[in-house]
Amino acid sequence: MLDTTKPAPASQDNPFVRYEIKDHVARITIDRPDRRNAIGRDVRRGLIEAFADAAVNDDVWLVTLTGTGDQAFCAGGDLKEKDETARANKSIVVPMTGAYRNLYETVLETYKPTIAILNGGAYGGGFELAMACDLRIAASHVKLGLPEAKRGMGANFGSTLLPRILPRAIAMEMLYTGDPITADEAARWGLVNAVVPKDELAARADALINRIVCNAPLTLRRYKHVSVKGWDMPIASALRLDVGPNPYLSADREEGVRAFVEKRQPRWTGR
Repeated sequence: MLDTTKPAPASQDNPFVRYEIKDHVARITIDRPDRRNAIGRDVRRGLIEAFADAAVNDDVWLVTLTGTGDQAFCAGGDLKEKDETARANKSIVVPMTGAYRNLYETVLETYKPTIAILNGGAYGGGFELAMACDLRIAASHVKLGLPEAKRGMGANFGSTLLPRILPRAIAMEMLYTGDPITADEAARWGLVNAVVPKDELAARADALINRIVCNAPLTLRRYKHVSVKGWDMPIASALRLDVGPNPYLSADREEGVRAFVEKRQPRWTGR
C-alpha cells in the first residue's frame, strides 16, 4: 500500500505533540510521558495548533487524540508548572482568556469526527479533552475524573459539559467529590463507547476509525456541525440550521447513490 503519511506543517513543530496525517486520518499524540502527558504551555499550544490545522485541512476526514504509553492519556494541567508560575509571582491563564483559543473549545469546534483513544488515566484537563471529542474508546485499566475540587481549581469546561453528557446527579457527584470512575462505570453511563483490553486498544480503535472514515466526508462534517451547534436548540430551530457543507448538492451524493446502484464501493472526493 502506498504510504500517504504527511509530516505536520511547520507551525505544528512541537516537541510534546506529535501530529501526522495518513489515509485521511489526523493522528494527534501527546508525547510527554515523564509528566504523564500533562498539559503545560507547550502541550496546550501544540494541541490547539494541531486541531486548528486538522479542522481546515481538506485531506483530513477524521481526527484522533491519544497519549504516549499506557499510564496516562493525559493527567490534566501541569501542576508543577503551575506551582513554579505561582512561586514566580506570575499569573496562570484563566479559562476563556489569553493569547490562544480555549483548548477544549478548539477540540469541540473541530467540525470533523474526533475520537479520544484513552490509553491511560484521564484526569482534570485530560478528562476535559476526552469529553471534547465525539467518541471515546478506553483501555480497561483507565480511570476518568475531575479532581479540581481537591486542588482548588475550577474545571470550567468539565463542569459545563459533564452534566450535559451524564445524568445530572452522577455528574454532580463526580464534580463535588473529585473521585474518579473506572472505564467500565464510564461505559455504563454512556461516557465511553467501548472498553477493551489495553493490548487490543490500538486495533479496536483502528477498526472504529475505518468504519467511520469509509463514509462520505461532507456528510460526516455536516453531522458534526449540526450536532454541536444544535445541541441545546429546540428541534424546530435545529432542523433549520444552515451549517456545514451541503451533502445534498454534492458530487459525493451523486457518487454514493451511483455506487449503491452499481454495487461497488463509493469513491469519495469531498466535493
